[in-house]
Amino acid sequence: MDKVVDSAALLEAVEAYVEKFIQEEINPDFVFHNFQHTYAVVEAATELADHYEVSKSDRLAIVLAAWFHDTGYQGGWEDHEERSVLNAVSWLKSQGVDDEELIANVSGAIRATKMPQAPHNFLEEIVADADLSHLGDLSYWDRCGRVRQEFAITRNMIMSDQEWIDFELGFMLNHEYHTEAARELFGDRKSKHVKQLYKRKKALFPDQTPSNLQELEEAKEKKKELKKLKKAVAKAKEKDDDFKPGRGVETMYRATYRTHVNLSSIADNKANIMLSVNAIILSIVAANLFPKLDANPHLTIPTVLLVGVCLGSLFFAIQATRPKVTEGKSSLEDIKARRSNLLFFGNFYSMPIDDFHYGMMEMIRDEEFLYSSMTRDLYYLGVVLAKKYRFLRVCYNVFLFGLILAVLAFIIAVVLDNAQQVS
Repeated sequence: MDKVVDSAALLEAVEAYVEKFIQEEINPDFVFHNFQHTYAVVEAATELADHYEVSKSDRLAIVLAAWFHDTGYQGGWEDHEERSVLNAVSWLKSQGVDDEELIANVSGAIRATKMPQAPHNFLEEIVADADLSHLGDLSYWDRCGRVRQEFAITRNMIMSDQEWIDFELGFMLNHEYHTEAARELFGDRKSKHVKQLYKRKKALFPDQTPSNLQELEEAKEKKKELKKLKKAVAKAKEKDDDFKPGRGVETMYRATYRTHVNLSSIADNKANIMLSVNAIILSIVAANLFPKLDANPHLTIPTVLLVGVCLGSLFFAIQATRPKVTEGKSSLEDIKARRSNLLFFGNFYSMPIDDFHYGMMEMIRDEEFLYSSMTRDLYYLGVVLAKKYRFLRVCYNVFLFGLILAVLAFIIAVVLDNAQQVS
């Protein structure tokens, strides 16, 4: 059985460990991939995680991955991500952590920082965006200079000013942040840095050959066209969203929920009426008929029939109003697979609070998941209502036809008794 992970203790220990590790194990020639960079990535990852209010376990995985993502530079820059994964796993094991899901999430997030980035899930997207947050940060020009210096020292990539600006422009233009929060936090400043790179290029190389300059300008125009296309797609999606999950649909859900609640209230009121009426009849029978059955034996069968009718009606009325809580079987896997309904307490009351919080945050971020959950909730509300009204219908039928039979039985018993007395 996995041990409970002490997040606070791990986060307190990892910073000191990674700082010491980088200072002692990583060659100082890596002037960009140093502790300053790692600390900045951790801050950005933490900011993105807090923005989305991810679960406690996911936040721990994100921050741990950010701390360890460049520790693999101890063996050089090539395949450093895999060495970083080994470093993270080894350290976590040394801390007594045997949570396989946490270890897998940390490993995946570290691998997601490999260029070109290809994250596979939301957690990995956050760490990948944090790793390149400097592109849209005030520290960009300092970090940019350090990257150039590091490439020259460790990779023997000595580039002229023109080559370096072209390299940076190519990288910046081909890069896109994966999360909306990263685009909001770092996108505008990153765009400003791209414009400044263009200005520097034109200022430094006014006599640049038309072919090179044209190539850069074409790249810039393609970037603008891509942004316009994305905006157009976003607007189209907004219109589509307005049509699908807009006010009309929200009103429909609201009205349907209200109708279900009203119908349930009506069913409960009708059941309560039957409970009261039958309880009164039984009280009258017990107080007035039972003591007189010895003197009037001919009324025994009608009385038993009437009591049976009342008890049958009571049974089905109670069935219609009897509360029932379903077992809370929703799991984290169900949430990730988008097949759970967290809108009814019976589905989550036995879940851990972290899993429930994660599920609700996922539902808030994902409209399709939200509306799917509401649809499922309406369906099961309808199923419960159908059972209520089925029991209620049986209850009324038993009371109606049973009462008629009981009254007829009393009449027949009295008539027969009078006939016997006359004869």
